[in-house]
Amino acid sequence: MRAAVIYNPIKIDLDAVKAAFASAEARHGWDGSLWLETTEADPGEGQATTATGEKVDVVVAAGGDGTVRAVAEGLRGSGIPLALLPSGTGNLLARNLGLGLGDLERSVDAVFTGADRPIDVGLIRLRRPNGDLERRAFLVMAGLGIDAQMIENTDPALKKRAGWLAYVQSIATSLRDGNELHVRYRLASGSTHRATVHTFIVGNCGTLPANMMLLPDAVIDDGMLDIVMLRPEGALGWLRIWVRVAWENGILRRTSTGRRLLGDAKPIRPLHYETSETIDATFGRPEKIELDGDAFGEATAMRASVDPGGLLVRMPQSAADAVDAAAEPQGGRSGADDA
Repeated sequence: MRAAVIYNPIKIDLDAVKAAFASAEARHGWDGSLWLETTEADPGEGQATTATGEKVDVVVAAGGDGTVRAVAEGLRGSGIPLALLPSGTGNLLARNLGLGLGDLERSVDAVFTGADRPIDVGLIRLRRPNGDLERRAFLVMAGLGIDAQMIENTDPALKKRAGWLAYVQSIATSLRDGNELHVRYRLASGSTHRATVHTFIVGNCGTLPANMMLLPDAVIDDGMLDIVMLRPEGALGWLRIWVRVAWENGILRRTSTGRRLLGDAKPIRPLHYETSETIDATFGRPEKIELDGDAFGEATAMRASVDPGGLLVRMPQSAADAVDAAAEPQGGRSGADDA
């Protein structure tokens, strides 16, 4: 048995990680792991292809969200499980799977003893401003509008020092832009709709840093995409979004008592939700886009779909059991909010 570790040298303490793996390999009787370093030109997809060619038994992504997304893109459909050694600011997939952050020994031990669980992979085809088509995968969310501007405006040095709090300054910068996103979209085989929004997000799962739950009904293995459009009108609209996402969804709906207090979530105008297996969208101008927290340039159109169960994820058995127990949406799908 052998693992491959695909690591971002900027994000991890390589000596500490290698020592933890050597100890675990000895305890569990595995061969020495294959170590593959990411580069700026190839953040993980090529290394994942190399690992599958070596016929390893598990591939570990040791880095931030960009490393995890790229490695997953290379592993999709291979049948080789992906294990996470989360680091960096967001750790979006790890958060949505309920994996512990910052416990190196537990994360490494799960590589050798964990349970494998299939999850969906979001697939997206982007039309670039020059007409080129580009195909990518995402595990958590694809976002346009203020969401993508926020990612691009974040100071990397501040992000390294302050973590997710660095996004607060970036959000303020992005809001001053004041630009609206004009979108025409079609769900599955339905009719075409028009919308003017500030943010347009297609998600595979819904939890963000700081325990905020943007897509409360999203389930990572239901074969569906959850879409949310943010369209606040002034400061009060942003306040209503924050109350719904951070307080009601992020805190109250995580407990049975809180869910009883809230009852059924009533739609609010600043948040418009949809659910579909596919979505096609075109934009009034080139728009910045982010995938799993990384900027991916601009697009004039996109098509998003789902690869159901396209990736195996290895996680601690306790975490896998907890995810299975929480498989049903916490609030129940509430459908689209009033347009």
